[in-house]
Amino acid sequence: MSFSSEVREELNRQYGKSRHCQIAEMAGMLEMEGKINPVSREITFMAGNEILKEKYLKLRKRAFGEEASDAKILEALRWDGKQTQILRTDGLLLQRTCCKRAFVRGAFMAAGSISNPNKAYHFEIVCRNMEQALQLQEIMEYFDMEAKIVERKERFVLYLKEGAQIVDMLNVMEASVSLMNLENVRILKEMRNSVNRRVNCETANINKTVSAAVRQIEDIRKIRDTIGFGSLPYQLAEIAQARLDHPDATLKELGAGLTPPVGKSGVNHRLRKLAQIADEIP
Repeated sequence: MSFSSEVREELNRQYGKSRHCQIAEMAGMLEMEGKINPVSREITFMAGNEILKEKYLKLRKRAFGEEASDAKILEALRWDGKQTQILRTDGLLLQRTCCKRAFVRGAFMAAGSISNPNKAYHFEIVCRNMEQALQLQEIMEYFDMEAKIVERKERFVLYLKEGAQIVDMLNVMEASVSLMNLENVRILKEMRNSVNRRVNCETANINKTVSAAVRQIEDIRKIRDTIGFGSLPYQLAEIAQARLDHPDATLKELGAGLTPPVGKSGVNHRLRKLAQIADEIP
């Protein structure tokens, strides 16, 4: 089962306690995928989304009872029925914070998706027109989320790309189990990234140290094979021989083996002097 399907399954079990929240969630569903038959005035859904239809019928029963007519539902949704689709839900239905949550939940149930967080972070709701996308964007801004809108195949897609904001979005929709699953993935990914950064940093430092040691040994051998160590001051000859004897040693280790011991900066200074001498040899 995809992560989107897992979220929908969880949201299918989540209901607002108040009738106004149930109506707001129905509005989110119908705005994204609902339509009215121009002849029978019957409310139906455009897509073959069975879990959406199941949730809608449960909400309808909770909010209006068994015998409610579509006309009564249209009246509650402030939808006059002259249009075959809801162009934008009436703002009076979305004034409460709980109703905003329910509306987003319904919109996601109808037209939303979330990518597998192990691969990428991407949350989206596909709207039928720009007015719907802007309305959803405004609601997300109310919850401190910065959703973007892009046009795709004559639809308007509202999306989030940051893992932290997608976690917040699941919290808004009250999908607590999916939220924890996503957070676990985020923690593991961050740990892997942290380890990889550390390994890369250590590898870079090792490569840098090895490259420097190779250059030092080349310079020292050049001096040894041309002018000889006897032409060098004692301190430079000592460090030159130490580097040849211990090609894998760090500067600190080289310094500790000298008599008297020399700090890392002192060893580095002497090796730079050897490099200058090597450069001056024809």
